[in-house]
Amino acid sequence: MTAKRHTLVHWFRKGLRVHDNPALAQVFDVARASAEQYQVRPIFILDPGILDWMQVGANRWRFLQQTLWDLDQQLRALNSRLYVVRGKPVDVFPQLFERWHVQLLTYETDIEPYAVQRDTAVQKLAAERGVKVDTHCSHTIYNPEVVIARNLGKAPITYQKFLGIVEKLKLPKVLTKPEKLPQGMQPSEDALEAADAHVYDCPTLEQLVKRPDELGINKFPGGETEALRRMEASLSNEHWVANFEKPNTAPNSLEPSTTVLSPYLKFGCLSARLLYDRLREILARQPKHSKPPVSLVGQLLWREFYYTVGAAEPNFDRMLGNSYCMQIAWQEQPEHLKAWTHGHTGYPFIDAIMRQLRQEGWIHHLARHAVACFLTRGDLWISWEEGQRVFEQLLLDQDWALNAGNWMWLSASAFFHQYFRVYSPVAFGKKTDPTGEYIRKYVPELAKYPAGCIFEPWKATLSAQRDYGCVLGVDYPHRIVNHDIVHKENIKRMSAAYKVNREVRTGKQEDDYDDEDDKPPQKSTGKRKAASRTTGGTAKRRR
Repeated sequence: MTAKRHTLVHWFRKGLRVHDNPALAQVFDVARASAEQYQVRPIFILDPGILDWMQVGANRWRFLQQTLWDLDQQLRALNSRLYVVRGKPVDVFPQLFERWHVQLLTYETDIEPYAVQRDTAVQKLAAERGVKVDTHCSHTIYNPEVVIARNLGKAPITYQKFLGIVEKLKLPKVLTKPEKLPQGMQPSEDALEAADAHVYDCPTLEQLVKRPDELGINKFPGGETEALRRMEASLSNEHWVANFEKPNTAPNSLEPSTTVLSPYLKFGCLSARLLYDRLREILARQPKHSKPPVSLVGQLLWREFYYTVGAAEPNFDRMLGNSYCMQIAWQEQPEHLKAWTHGHTGYPFIDAIMRQLRQEGWIHHLARHAVACFLTRGDLWISWEEGQRVFEQLLLDQDWALNAGNWMWLSASAFFHQYFRVYSPVAFGKKTDPTGEYIRKYVPELAKYPAGCIFEPWKATLSAQRDYGCVLGVDYPHRIVNHDIVHKENIKRMSAAYKVNREVRTGKQEDDYDDEDDKPPQKSTGKRKAASRTTGGTAKRRR
């Protein structure tokens, strides 16, 4: 009887958890209802089409490996396990459908263009073989397709308009983890397992991390267990939750001043719907609390916003062909890009951020603002697409829609248009770390520099530099540009670019601007130029 049972397959992609996973719950529910008819195989496919060895940094490979191992443990506690299959989905699914006598395939939907194309192909293969496919939207709180439909078939391009739409939508029910499968429902051994009992095992760290020398400190272990622990720890202080405002947190604190739940949301180790539900419960008990966009709820809704606008634009991660994005003549400057990427710009605050990113796989959101502005419109005039690629490789929480959306925002290419507000690579960091301890940690060459010049080491005399044990041009690079000069030139460049783009921007999208801060300036005036806030100021509606 066991050999004749049909297989129910849940395909993990994101959503690497057992709690609040409706696609997984469906498979478990069907199996429990007809234990003699079905067996369950939850799978994860190591797909070289997505998991490009050259585009994923070692820290994120480690996070994924730990996440898969933890997921396997969670499933084993439910009398199941994780089956890791190697290959491209379009190649392996026809074999799995036949080998396992698959009757149902479930998975969580994804908006990324590659995933949409892949899933369409898999659905066609399933239909040809009589396999039913059911999908569920659970990586976001709200279904992007529903939000777009409510906005007359187009994505809302301002955060405020997005909020106005979703506040009228019904919130989905948050699910607990599935009940255990009955004993004896484990799948019968297939031909591959008979030949190799470990054929579907989770990959080891050595198998995934091809460049172990690039691994940094493991500050944020992967997996659902750690995600739930971290969420509980973050939400334990309800007063902190109620008063949280992102602009008032420190981008350069020695330990994170925010929750660092973003990597767990990216991989789906933590349900965004569960986190949103818990936050709403806490705020209901706190009559005075911060509001979006700066609150914790507001941060989650930024994620929802970018997923929605990204779902409507397949070219969301590039400038050309992107209906949201300003067309700007960025320059190719490979040496400056290399210096920025590896933290050798000569600006200690910028370099410390980029080195923390490379070592730990995470940096504060406002630190991302600083280095993104520096690379693009602030100092180096290099395309946001180049920065996006570096973040794609190094960030644990790299997420297609959020990464592209934030880079467009910070380069003033889309969504944010006050290009004359520029982050200072000196003064911005001083506000929250006046003594420069963050720089001393991540740029140890400058550890002996006093607070008075650690943010601007070029102000130290050569004699003083020798006394501090770090001579510019020898032990630490000279600054590659002079911010005081180049940011003013770049404001002029942005003004010219806006003039070229203005007709199409205003002609097609002016009706969507519902906030004065979101409107592109009609002209660049002397007053605005003077108000560029280059001594540490940020945009009025800071993210």
